[in-house]
Order: sequence, then structure tokens, then C-alpha cells
Amino acid sequence: MTLTSTPDNPAPHGAIEEHIRATDGVRLRTARWAPSSPIGTIVLLGGRGEFIEKYFEVIGELLTRGFAVAAMDWRGQGGSDRALRNGRKGHVDDFFQFESDLDALLTNVLERNCPRPWIGLSHSMGAAVLLGAVSSGRCPFDRLALTSPMIAVKGLNHRGGVRVLVAALDSLGMGGAFAPGSGGENQWRASFEGNVFTSDEGRFARVAKLVATCPDLRLGGPTIGWTHAAFRHMSRLDKSPFPRTLPPILIVAAGADRVTDTSATMRLASRLGAARVVVIEGAQHEILIERDVVRAKFWAAFDQFAAEFASKSSQPEMTRGEI
Repeated sequence: MTLTSTPDNPAPHGAIEEHIRATDGVRLRTARWAPSSPIGTIVLLGGRGEFIEKYFEVIGELLTRGFAVAAMDWRGQGGSDRALRNGRKGHVDDFFQFESDLDALLTNVLERNCPRPWIGLSHSMGAAVLLGAVSSGRCPFDRLALTSPMIAVKGLNHRGGVRVLVAALDSLGMGGAFAPGSGGENQWRASFEGNVFTSDEGRFARVAKLVATCPDLRLGGPTIGWTHAAFRHMSRLDKSPFPRTLPPILIVAAGADRVTDTSATMRLASRLGAARVVVIEGAQHEILIERDVVRAKFWAAFDQFAAEFASKSSQPEMTRGEI
């Protein structure tokens, strides 16, 4: 699958698309951009159901800032291999498989083509995967910028009865079925009104047009197996002793998030001595495709974080703020 452009969402010029393979043979779609004399590389990794094209606007903004950019579709979504015959099912057996994807990106793309320093910029599920790599001491990035990390799902206790039910269904061989309450329809095919992702109608419509133009990018709801794996990963983050030496981390949380639990993010951040947390009040889950006023606050926080890195300033201590 090649990158899909639409008139209102053109691919930034100079994309180099490449398919790589994880150690278990899963094919992963990657793309990279390299401006002249880059100041480092941003490694852009989305959340569940996302794809490289969704971030063309962000990639262009990063290129304008002088960064090279590398992006990847996680297994099971976008242009990467899907695990089940029904490709609309969002499935993975274990979140450690996503860390295998990260290893493949490191070996086949970053180490060969991308100038350091490397900053991992990741959203939601992807941010949770990177935090898992941090907890095990296997994070390859010099800094991390995470938006709305999936530490917990809003209004759902991943340690309670729902997890027991999901685990039981998975053990009975139903891991490939859609999780209760989900199905094959893509959330971007619903109406803007009542969506839980963004308050920007134009950007919502842009993503909806993308999935309509290229149906192969679409993903439906998660499977029971994916949900069980996600609950195990969230519990792992709850209990993991993070290393004493961590890369500097910026967490940008959404004050009006109805997908992930911002309070759980704050609790986890208190265990990350290198973390700086910014809460953008009024922002919904998809901070990078939110209204301009929300995105401007994200970029202000990101630019300060990146500038400190570029000037080799001392590692920041844990701070909290609201914007």
C-alpha cells in the first residue's frame, strides 16, 4: 500500500516508503522524510487504529521545524499486516508484539537512515507501548513526547470484573471475536456530533474522507484478544518499577478526554522522575487533530521541550501545569 493523499491532506514532499519485517515475519509499513541538515529525528507512532496519513499535517509541521521524521503503522492496522482474515478486526495477542515492531523499526530504519537525537512522539496506545519499553529499560529514544497515553480507559476498571470476563472469553478461544459492544464499523464513518476524539469538525471530516478514499486504512473495533492484551499491559504499567534513569519525558494530556483516563496518567507520571506533564483544558482525546487553539498549546509545550534538548540543558524535574 502506498501513501494515500487527498486534496485537503497531501503527503509531505519527499516521502520514502518502506516495508520492513518484525522478527516473527509480520510486515510493517514505514515512511520517512529527511530535510537537508536535520537537527534530529522525530519518530511518530500513532494510537490504536491509526495510520501514517492521519498525521501528514503534523509531519509537515515537524519538517518545517527542521526535524527528519520516521513513522510506522503498528501491526494490525494501517498499511501493515493484519492478524486475522477479517481485517476490520483490531487484534493483537500481546502488547509485547508491538515492542517487537519497535525493535524492527530501530534496526531497519532508524539505525540505518535517521540522524540522532531521536525523539519518540506517540499517541494513546502507542504512548502506552513506549512506556512499556521504558519500564523494561528497552526504550531506544533520547526523549519522549506522549499525548493522551492509554494508561487506563475512561470509566473502565482494567483490574476489575470486566477483565475477568474478557480473560475468560479469551481462554475459551474467543479471542478473535469483536469485544462486547464493538463491531466492524470505523469510528470515523460516524457523524461528527457526539464523537469523543476531537472538537474540530474540519479535521474530523478530513480523517473521515481519508478512510472513505482508502478503505484499506479502516479498522473496526478491538477483539476480545486485543482487549485482554491491553488490560494486561495497563496492569503492567500499574505495577512496573521504572528504572531510576529515564529519558526526559513530556506528557500532554487532554482535560476533556473521554477515551483515556487523565487522572490515571497523572498518577503514573508521578512515578516518572523525568516527566513534565501539561494538561490542556478543554481538549479532547486526539490533541494533534484538535482545534487550532489546542494544537498551539501542544506545540508551545513541544517546542520548549525540544529546544531544551537541542541546547543540552539539564534534565527537567517533574512539573505539572495546565494550559
